[in-house]
Amino acid sequence: MNLAIAQRLQHYLHDQQEPMVDLLSRLALMESPSLDPAAQQPVFDLLAERLAALDFHVQRVPGRSTGGVLYARPRGRARGVPAQLLIGHCDTVWPHGTLATMPLARDGQRLAGPGVFDMKGGLVIGLYALQALASLGLQPALSPVVLINSDEEIGSPESTRHIQRLAQAVQRVFVLEPGFGPQGQLKTARKGVLRFDVTVQGKAAHAGLAPWDGVSAILELSHVIQRLFALNDWEHGISVNVGQISGGTRPNVIAHEARAVVDVRVPTVADAARISAALMDVSATLPGAQVIVQPISASLPLEPTPRNQRLWQQAQEAGRQLGLALEAVAVGGGSDGNTTSQYTATLDGIGPVGDGAHAVDEHVLIDRLPERAALLALLLLSEM
Repeated sequence: MNLAIAQRLQHYLHDQQEPMVDLLSRLALMESPSLDPAAQQPVFDLLAERLAALDFHVQRVPGRSTGGVLYARPRGRARGVPAQLLIGHCDTVWPHGTLATMPLARDGQRLAGPGVFDMKGGLVIGLYALQALASLGLQPALSPVVLINSDEEIGSPESTRHIQRLAQAVQRVFVLEPGFGPQGQLKTARKGVLRFDVTVQGKAAHAGLAPWDGVSAILELSHVIQRLFALNDWEHGISVNVGQISGGTRPNVIAHEARAVVDVRVPTVADAARISAALMDVSATLPGAQVIVQPISASLPLEPTPRNQRLWQQAQEAGRQLGLALEAVAVGGGSDGNTTSQYTATLDGIGPVGDGAHAVDEHVLIDRLPERAALLALLLLSEM
């Protein structure tokens, strides 16, 4: 990496701070909850316009029940040229009308509002990193391509197949999720997130006249829940949580069915396999009861693999060129980086510095936006 190039990027992006804030404000004012596909389209329109202005060919892939994905690649990119992927999402956890009670507000170097941190700020950083390279005539050896989905906050049910396909075709991935903590630590490890549906079948009976003729699904589920909680190993980063339960029909009827939804967090792929096998092996203890366990979704861990660590080391070097002392962190939440990491080198948390993801104090630090865009631009220029 070249110190002179780092300084050119810093100077250029420092001058772009206010345009970055303006774009982020425009995006944040477009409320885009995950469960409203139509709400994603104005955001995609603006992003497509900005990418087209950078001479990217933009393709919109509609979803069946989501807002779909936006894919962009340089117009002049020749087939077969090695590529690197920038990935982010435009959906937020905030419902329509949030701006009325949680308005976009600027206070000094702090911009607050729904979605600014998680993760429309990351989209702005990605766009301006690409703009800086184009404006300064800097050509990465790996062609940058962009994927923005609209269903990340609900587990990327439709976009995962697109992400998997691209991850297998690129040399590395930069995830535009926000940094962690006040220093904006980069995320070099994320726990895997597994979800399971547990259904217990019992036998209904009158609770007063013949309770002995019934088999309580609720009682059986209580036994199952205790066995599931026994799988917790917090010391080694494994958590198994029964977060939802339901069952029965009336107080005077022995419940014939009960259900639980289980959330599992694991630090390694090996842990994911072991805990999954333990859940799938759960069986009934009451005579006449049946336990059915079905996987709902699985996002495997982003582990500090050798290829991921090499990418992190490149980020440290880029940070030094910019005068930044970067730090790494492992976090419990998942992202689309969990998916890409199964196929190629992945670095997560390259997005904004701030706080309050999914919280009413969500905000970004304005003066850190150019810094993060410069870091990403340098990484895009770095050799493999």
